[in-house]
Amino acid sequence: MKKITLLLTFFVLITSCGVRQTRESLTSGDYDSAIQNAVEGLRNRKDAKGKQDYVYLLEEAFAKAKERDLRNIATWFKDANPNNLEKIFNTYQQLNNRQEMIRPLLPLKLLKEGRNAIFPFDDYTDQIVSSKNALSKHLYDNSKALLVSKDKMSIRRAYDDLVYLDQLSPGYKDVAKLMDEAKFKGTDYVSVFTKNETNMVIPVRLQNDLLDFSTFGLNDKWTVYHSNRLKDINYDYGLIVNFREINISPEQVKEKEFIKEKQIKDGTKPLINAQGQQVKDSLGNVIMVDNFKTIRINIYEFRQFKSTQVTAKVDYIDFKTNQLIDTFPLASEFVFEHIYSTYNGDRRACDDSYLPYFDRRAVAFPSNEQMVYDSGEDLKAKLKDIIVRNKFRR
Repeated sequence: MKKITLLLTFFVLITSCGVRQTRESLTSGDYDSAIQNAVEGLRNRKDAKGKQDYVYLLEEAFAKAKERDLRNIATWFKDANPNNLEKIFNTYQQLNNRQEMIRPLLPLKLLKEGRNAIFPFDDYTDQIVSSKNALSKHLYDNSKALLVSKDKMSIRRAYDDLVYLDQLSPGYKDVAKLMDEAKFKGTDYVSVFTKNETNMVIPVRLQNDLLDFSTFGLNDKWTVYHSNRLKDINYDYGLIVNFREINISPEQVKEKEFIKEKQIKDGTKPLINAQGQQVKDSLGNVIMVDNFKTIRINIYEFRQFKSTQVTAKVDYIDFKTNQLIDTFPLASEFVFEHIYSTYNGDRRACDDSYLPYFDRRAVAFPSNEQMVYDSGEDLKAKLKDIIVRNKFRR
């Protein structure tokens, strides 16, 4: 009995909270939230006495929402502003959707008044179709007018309107063709190339890798990067990677000698006390302990080293004005290092992590060209970061 009482109390509290929230939405003019809350509250046990507040609130919210929407539509029609066509279409859909949300719950009884709640439904099919057609025509005509513009931002607005029109009225006239046109005209095309201002030859492989923007994943909705210029495209911007300086260190081999010592177990020996006598256990047996000895190794370490530093700058150019938009520094360093070792003595004195060096031998140093090329991965990552952080249009 106690459990039932607690459940009923909990149910009443939840219902009371929901009714209060619905009433607050209604009094604040947020009629659709009030309708949504009331419908949710009536999905289960709609005829229960505890749900009567929801029915009254739903009836009132529906009437006020409908009156407001029809009043707004009448105002927009009188204004005759084509920009209101989307509002008119959306509002007619809202009027219809609101009815369809409530319809499954009908009839809803008002127990004290002995009547059903009143929800005057209307058929908005003709209004939805006519307003959609008017909106579609406006979007089409306006987009075609914007496509004549030289302003890419206007053309991009046309593209977005055409996408919306295609969703609203699939297959409408030549919308697909106009979308392709808008996409082409609204896109910023960026020509990417390198310049060598150093006194060294830049490896062709490095230049190709840097300009392989297909691996960068940088093309976005309205920006396309080309490392090979196409004849039928007027490029809007240029991105130039200017190599300024390349420094390559001499090939170096540094030698180092050091000693390692370690104590290792070497059998056992009798335990000797302070008097130099063997220690025995209670049975008279000599106690044996681990015998340790010190081992030693002389290590001769050789470290091959060579490094390269590449410095460059990235220039953003506006081709319409031939003006420099911005410049960003770009630098990378690549280090070649190879360590190998020889030894005299017992290699067990070394840490296990060092042992692989004894199995190595000297290797050929990479060429200068290879060193410069090997700096490419770091250069690509930094170049990509510059482009991601600094768009041509701010």
